[in-house]
Amino acid sequence: MENQVVSKNFIEQMIDKDLAEGVYDTVHTRFPPEPNGYLHIGHAKSILLNYGLAQKYGGKFNLRFDDTNPTKEKTEFVDSIRADVEWLGAEYEDRLYFASSYFQDMYEAAVKLIRKGKAFVCDLSAEEIREYRGTLTDPGKDSPYRNRSVEENLRLFEEMKNGVYADGEKVLRAKIDMASPNMNMRDPVIYRVAHMSHHNTGDAWCIYPMYDFAHPIEDAIEHITHSICTLEFEDHRPLYDWVVRELEYEQPPRQIEFAKMYLTNVVTGKRYIKRLVEEGIVDGWDDPRLVSIAALRRRGFTPESLRMFVELCGVSKSQSSADYAMLEYCIREDLKLKRPRYMAVLDPVKLVIDNYPEGQVEYLDAANNLENEELGSRRIPFCRELYIEREDFMEEPPKKYFRLFPGNEVRLMHAYFVKCESFVKDEKGRVTEIHCTYDPETKAGSGFTGRKVKGTIHWVPAPYAMTAQVRLYENIIDEEKGVYNEDGSLNLNPNSLTVVEQAYLEPGFAGAKPLDSFQFVRNGFFCVDSRDSTEEKLVFNRIVSLKSSFKLPKQG
Repeated sequence: MENQVVSKNFIEQMIDKDLAEGVYDTVHTRFPPEPNGYLHIGHAKSILLNYGLAQKYGGKFNLRFDDTNPTKEKTEFVDSIRADVEWLGAEYEDRLYFASSYFQDMYEAAVKLIRKGKAFVCDLSAEEIREYRGTLTDPGKDSPYRNRSVEENLRLFEEMKNGVYADGEKVLRAKIDMASPNMNMRDPVIYRVAHMSHHNTGDAWCIYPMYDFAHPIEDAIEHITHSICTLEFEDHRPLYDWVVRELEYEQPPRQIEFAKMYLTNVVTGKRYIKRLVEEGIVDGWDDPRLVSIAALRRRGFTPESLRMFVELCGVSKSQSSADYAMLEYCIREDLKLKRPRYMAVLDPVKLVIDNYPEGQVEYLDAANNLENEELGSRRIPFCRELYIEREDFMEEPPKKYFRLFPGNEVRLMHAYFVKCESFVKDEKGRVTEIHCTYDPETKAGSGFTGRKVKGTIHWVPAPYAMTAQVRLYENIIDEEKGVYNEDGSLNLNPNSLTVVEQAYLEPGFAGAKPLDSFQFVRNGFFCVDSRDSTEEKLVFNRIVSLKSSFKLPKQG
């Protein structure tokens, strides 16, 4: 409807006001990750939010690495983050930046503050600075070095830059207000000495800016209009504003905070994921049981499903948790009309059709997706010996079991009715072969109406079957016990990975490539593993089962 009012989140309302009042004449956002680990689902929200705002307002979006802390940063993390951002579809064009490229600008900015009497070199140790800082109820005390002259501060700061002092021997602090009710404004440290090699600048610097000083300068240099960040930075906003104001930037950026996205019963903390990786509990940062973006991509999630999830979660100021089932709902919704539905048997038992001619094969027509004709159809070879799922046969079935059992008739999907006549067991009592007869009049699509059956089961033709390894994933956390034990360790689910070494697949899977995804009829959605799958041996990851406990809230 043309007159329909589109509800806007609070960030969009603030941007609308800024544009209407002429504070800015465009919108320029950025995603500024620190390259100290892999990104996770929470970062996807930030990426898509910042990129989405730039798109909505016809503005620009930057990718900038906030690499001011050389102790934890690696080129490996830079590469993984770029891959994640690009996979999500957030286009930054030629606007890829590094905070470390601005180290000279930041140094000059610090000199400017010293010249203005707004920064001083302090000799207190980190512990002494904490003691002088005061508490939430008591004001802090001025550093004994707070009133050094501008000339002395300039000299000492240059000596810091030139490597005269050891790590921790001196810091540069902003001179603001030690009695401020906001602890972040009590003469915060803005530069430290750190004799460390940097992944981007090597040994060019032995002093490094602190995040709260560097970040607003980066935003200002890049002409960011709206610096969107998470709620923990709300108390840092006065310092952000102080930095851009004292450095006299034109059209300084505005910081706006929103609530982080939390997922129930999911491990997102880098410290915990790092431990899982190092202890070999998972096989890397992209293990499909994790919710790093790399892991979700490897498992088979799509950028579209993550965008849908982020939209359903919304943007607000209040902290809340989303159910992992909602993320699963989004991938089911995205894939159900896009992917072919092929037959795969994960726990096979042989079915022999005794009255089907030996050596005969016929090709049956099957739609690739009954809900989407555009995906076309395929031809499946049908013959005397097939594989079916072991759970689709029972020797002594309970009531309302409509699949195969002695004397019962079912439809083989896309094929014929078959009736169970007998079965064979091994010495351990395990069924190894089921013998049936088929009715040639009941071919699917023939219009047969003579009688009905209540059960339909899928199958794979034994002589034409492909083999594959299939990995069935569950939550790595034991959901009944919660994420953490009392000692802070993780409550791990011992059944988070089940490996089926030899599943049988219909020939339609031939040519499947890494990250191709399919619906396995009745079993769920699966994706070809991007790391371990080969042409000789396909490996599939279960993305999600077909059953969902999640119900989308009713609108209105």
